[in-house]
Amino acid sequence: MEVRKAFTSAARTVSSSSLRERLSSLSSLTTTPLKPVANLHAHIEFVPARIPRKRRLQTLAVAVWSTTIVWCITVFLLLCSFPPLWPILAAYMIWVLYIDKSPEHGGRLSPWFRSMGFWRYFADYYPASFLKTCELPPDRPYVFGYHPHGIIGMGAICTFATESTGFSAAFPGIIPHLLTLATNFRVPFYRDIILAMGICSVSKQSCSNILKKGPGNAITIVVGGAAESLSAHPGTADLTLRKRLGFIKIAIQHGADLVPVFSFGENDIFQQMPNEKGTTLYNLQKKFQNVFGFTLPLFHGRGLLNYNLGLMPYRKRIVAVIGHPIHVVQCDKPTLEEIMQVQQKYIDELMWIWHTYKDEFARTRRRELSIIE
Repeated sequence: MEVRKAFTSAARTVSSSSLRERLSSLSSLTTTPLKPVANLHAHIEFVPARIPRKRRLQTLAVAVWSTTIVWCITVFLLLCSFPPLWPILAAYMIWVLYIDKSPEHGGRLSPWFRSMGFWRYFADYYPASFLKTCELPPDRPYVFGYHPHGIIGMGAICTFATESTGFSAAFPGIIPHLLTLATNFRVPFYRDIILAMGICSVSKQSCSNILKKGPGNAITIVVGGAAESLSAHPGTADLTLRKRLGFIKIAIQHGADLVPVFSFGENDIFQQMPNEKGTTLYNLQKKFQNVFGFTLPLFHGRGLLNYNLGLMPYRKRIVAVIGHPIHVVQCDKPTLEEIMQVQQKYIDELMWIWHTYKDEFARTRRRELSIIE
C-alpha cells in the first residue's frame, strides 16, 4: 500500500513539472512570432504610402483591365437577379450567340474608344512602346505575326488594339485588327469592349473577311498561341513557329505582306512555375489544351498593394519591334514548298530583329532566341 502511495506521488510530481515546462514554452511563443507569418511578412515588399498619382492611375488601369472578364460576368449575373430585366438580357444573349457576326467581319472598331486616356495609363505602366524599322505603305493588306505570346500578350494589346503607343500616327492608312479566340466573344459585355478595340476572331473566315476589304486592312496574329504561353519564362524567347503555316498561307492567298513583330520584354512581366517538358505539370497543361483549345499557365506577378505577390504583371519594359515586310505573290492554292519558302524568309527577318536589338532591349536574357517547335 505504501509503495502504491509513493508511486502516485512521484507521478504527480512528474506531471506537474512537465506541465510547468509546457506553460513556459507557450509563454515563449507569445513573445516570438510564428515562423511562417514572420517569413511571409519579411518577403512581401509592400507599396510605400507615398506614390505619385500618375503611377497609382497606371496601376489601377492595369488592374481594371486584368479583371475585365471577371467584372463583366459579375455585372451580367447581378442584372440576371432582377426579373424585369430578363427579356432584355435574353434578347441580348440571342444577339450575341446567333445574330451578331461582327467578330467574323472586322469587329466594330471605335477610334474614340481606342484613343481613350485610360489606355495611355495602361501602356505607361510597363512602359510599352514599339519601334518602327521601315515605312508600311497603305496600298496593300498586311498580316502581322506577333512573337512571343507571353502569358497574356499585353504588348500586343497596347500596340495593335489601342492607340496608346501611336500606331495609327506612325502607320497612317493601316487599320489593325488584333485577333483572339472566338470563345472570348461569348462573354457578355466583354465582347463589346474588345470589338470596340478592333479585336476580332482568329478563325480562318475572319482573317479572310478582313483581308478581302482591301488595301490598308491588317490582321495581327499571336502566332505561338496557347502552346507558346507555356514557354513564357523571364529572360527567354522560345517560339512555337515551325509548324505554324496557316497564317502564311492566308497571307499568300490574299496577297498580303507578312510583317514579323518581336516584342522584347513580353515574357518578363510574369513569373511562371517550372514546367519543363516531361514534368507532370507540363503534361497536365498540354492535356487541358487538347481538350479545351487553350491552356492555363500557372503564373504570378505583383499585387495591387505589393510588388511581389499577386496576379498583376510586373513593371517591365515592353518594346515591340516591327520588322520589314515580306512581299508575297498572290496565289489561291499555294504549294507546301511555296509556303515553306516564305516561312524561311519570315524566320530570317525575325532573327534579324533579334540579333539587331537584343543587346539594347534584352540585356538580362538567359539564352538566345530559339524556335522549339
